[in-house]
Amino acid sequence: MKFAYKFSNLLGAVYRRGNLTFSRDGNSVLSPVGNRLSVFDLRNNKSETLPVSTAKNITSVALSPDGNLAILVDEGGSALLVSLVTRAVLHHFHFHKPVHSVSFSPDGRKFVVTKENVALMYHAPGKTHEFNAFVLDKSYYGPYDETTCIDWTDDSKCFVVGSKDMTSWVFGAERWTNLIYYCLGAHKDIIVGCFFEQGSLDLYTVSQDGTLCIWESDTELDGLLLGDREKPEEADEVIRGKADGNKEKDGRENVRYKRRGKYFFNKEGDFNNLTAAAFHKKTHLLVTGFASGIFHLHELPEFNLIHSLSISDQRIAAISINCTGDWIGFGCSGLGQLLVWEWQSESYVFKQQGHFNNMAALAYSPDGQYVATGGDDGKVKVWNTNSSLCFVTFSEHSSSVTSVAFTSRGFVIVSASLDGTVRAFDLHRYRNFRTFTSPRPAQFSCLAVDGSGELVCAGAQDSFEIFIWSMQTGRLLEVLAGHEGPVSGLSFNPVRSILASSSWDRTVKLWDMADSWQTKETLRLTSDGLAVTHRPDGQELAVATLDGEISFWNPMTAMQTGSILGRHDLQMGRKETDKITAKQAAKGKSFTTLCYSADGQSILAGGQSKFVCIYNIKEQILMKKFEISCNLSLDAMEEYLDRRKMTEFGSLALMDEGVGDGDTVALSLPGVRKGDMSSRHFKPEIRVTSLHFSPTGRSWAATTTEGLLIYSLDSGVVFDPFDLDLDVTPSSVRRQVREAAWAAAIVLAFRLNESALTREVLEAVPHEQIEVVCSSLPDVYVEKLLSFVATELEKSSHLQFYLTWAQRLLTLHGQKLKNRRVIRTSECFSLSHTHTHTLTCVNMTQLCDWNIYTIRYAEALSRQRGLKRPAAEPASEDEVSDAMSEESGEEVHMLT
Repeated sequence: MKFAYKFSNLLGAVYRRGNLTFSRDGNSVLSPVGNRLSVFDLRNNKSETLPVSTAKNITSVALSPDGNLAILVDEGGSALLVSLVTRAVLHHFHFHKPVHSVSFSPDGRKFVVTKENVALMYHAPGKTHEFNAFVLDKSYYGPYDETTCIDWTDDSKCFVVGSKDMTSWVFGAERWTNLIYYCLGAHKDIIVGCFFEQGSLDLYTVSQDGTLCIWESDTELDGLLLGDREKPEEADEVIRGKADGNKEKDGRENVRYKRRGKYFFNKEGDFNNLTAAAFHKKTHLLVTGFASGIFHLHELPEFNLIHSLSISDQRIAAISINCTGDWIGFGCSGLGQLLVWEWQSESYVFKQQGHFNNMAALAYSPDGQYVATGGDDGKVKVWNTNSSLCFVTFSEHSSSVTSVAFTSRGFVIVSASLDGTVRAFDLHRYRNFRTFTSPRPAQFSCLAVDGSGELVCAGAQDSFEIFIWSMQTGRLLEVLAGHEGPVSGLSFNPVRSILASSSWDRTVKLWDMADSWQTKETLRLTSDGLAVTHRPDGQELAVATLDGEISFWNPMTAMQTGSILGRHDLQMGRKETDKITAKQAAKGKSFTTLCYSADGQSILAGGQSKFVCIYNIKEQILMKKFEISCNLSLDAMEEYLDRRKMTEFGSLALMDEGVGDGDTVALSLPGVRKGDMSSRHFKPEIRVTSLHFSPTGRSWAATTTEGLLIYSLDSGVVFDPFDLDLDVTPSSVRRQVREAAWAAAIVLAFRLNESALTREVLEAVPHEQIEVVCSSLPDVYVEKLLSFVATELEKSSHLQFYLTWAQRLLTLHGQKLKNRRVIRTSECFSLSHTHTHTLTCVNMTQLCDWNIYTIRYAEALSRQRGLKRPAAEPASEDEVSDAMSEESGEEVHMLT
């Protein structure tokens, strides 16, 4: 098995902090999620997370005018130049100080970065077809406090910078003789936003106390005079603003501003605390957000209120408007919400919210299309793996959700919670149709559903009992007692009615569900049991214990078949408040979640670490470690303490600056494991709470502090040759195709292992030659071809062609594949998934409807242009629909 899994997508979180940015076409919004950047396609209702990450949480995002480049800056001042075309990092740069905002000029030739009280102008990379990334042009000084925002004029001649010192500074991007800098005051609080009017030097400034000032300039943009060019400009020019910098020199009249108006948003309640603002120049719309979750929409310069709406009960942290001015994006960092509002129709275009606390559990649906997650916020969310978006949220639980599971048919989700209830949710009607409770209140820590979906089991961590309910009736069937410690894990055998339960009492008990719920076997462990899971074929049992060991058992004979000591593979990091080294702390750490791969040959293990380990069970060795995060904004990421944070009084992390004259050492409360949220500066600790393999075997998911991470087999062009020789080249493959040697061409294409070349060869094979080619293929290439066909069926439009390949392969080599059914489980699941979702009659009917509308449109267009109508009359809608249904039935029958 090859471990070519790579990071694919980030679910469970849509916004953390930083500014929102719309794409240049206005159809997508770029949202910073921790140290990654997610792109949400609003037209197609999909999301994608870029495969790049910064060292810490992203605070500023800037997009070039052509939409090809993006600058990501994290809270430590480290910047990445990213190509949105190739999804690759082009350049690394460090500003050495926190950056507050970044903005490209409208012509794309310069960009401005504000840090502390300085504005730095850089040459934009690649504008002159030369790679000169982050070349400093000018430095602008003037504000006396930290800068907050930037805006450019339409012709890129000037830009304005807002500051915490309640002033706004207008700077010239060139050496204008009548405008080098200009300072504007009249505010009594921090400047939140400053905006130029379209095609003018007129300004709007908005402050945090809810005040809007309108500034009018006496000079147009065409009236700016260029300075003397005889003196050459320095590479790094410094421009310093002074209090008397607006005086006239040499008889020339400098640009002057006067305040034309001053308005106040609201003087009642929390409306005064204005937190975000955005302005659309073409439509003259000003959008302002407040700490109470309310936003206002005004038309300037008359300051007419269009409407006001409350979209959240948390602070609005970021606002952005798309290029057409129709859609407004809002980001709420408190709840992790991302909203896109269409103000003309007063409706939501996009509304997503992740878990605003830690994610604790996940489960894949049997077809791999959905992922259910449960979090400490008491919510159960269901995500679509194709669109990467959440489509339903269940909030009936009143406490943390500890475990979730799908039934075998995939239409019901069962969740267990610390509130003492187990709930069943219907994915057809999106409702909670069953609530299971215990006779005495208990906190449920684990959950399992049998293969038939009839029995629901939950283990309690306070009463040490296991409760069994009937899904049909909702009645409590039995209470299993026997454990002497909290029940930590439950797992049903996939092929037999046997329930395995692990506990802190150092035992794993096997319960016979068909024989009066009796204890069949008791497995003695070397330490406390933390997790238990069955292999997909039910012939093996894996248990994770507190001493960092993974033990494997035969459930039939109750004999241990192997063990893996993985404590040293966790590689724990040192928390800022730890008094011992990471190496010493790792001795007390262990795996807390386990998951078998789809073929049963490997096992995934994760715990309180930034690594997920995958082991080969037969060889009992570590195959690969996946680093789930490199975000230094999380705790326990570094193995050694940073000496730059050490003082004579100890680590700076132990100092709480807001305590006052008292004891400034911040001590954690006893028993705190996930970080003390009462602390003034809270850093979440990196951990993996749950792991799950997709039934198709092509991806796996992990719930972490960062969110729900999806790792999948790389679908890009990866050169991974198989049995390569000097004669195996793309030209030799194409030569075999021209000579009609189809089987040889397929073998050579698989030896090169390039997906595009293999697809080209397969689609060149005539339809009538498919059976002959399949019969002449070697066995080793049959499995590879079946895997490739299963992948192509999910995305190709040649449905019947690839279904024919699958049907011929299964017919001619079915018996051999059946003998190796454990090895080819992933391909069978993938084919079944395609059969269920890609080739359903509903999808075929929709395709038929679209074709009918296209035919009618072409016919109407031909009449309008005076073209001759085709002799054959187009078929009626019923005839076309019947024909498509018959064809779909034939293809489904072929696959069956």
